[in-house]
Amino acid sequence: MNKGELIESVQNALGGEASKKEAEAALSAVLESIGNGVRKDDNVQIIGFGTFKKKHRAARMGRNPKTGEPMQINASTSVGFTPSAALKKSMQ
Repeated sequence: MNKGELIESVQNALGGEASKKEAEAALSAVLESIGNGVRKDDNVQIIGFGTFKKKHRAARMGRNPKTGEPMQINASTSVGFTPSAALKKSMQ
């Protein structure tokens, strides 16, 4: 499912009176709130869905896949997602 399909799904869930623009605004607000929460608090937990958590990766040595030469990979920060037990169970 891509973002457009997700917006359509939200629009359908909101009912016939909701416009596509309103559904897109609702989805954008949720995604922005999750991003802000992870930046501010390091994690966002949604009971019954899962947890978005900030992950720190240390600097390390790697290899250039083209030449095989060693290269330094800088430290980075990313976001990980851990699904809740309920979400995992619903996937089976």
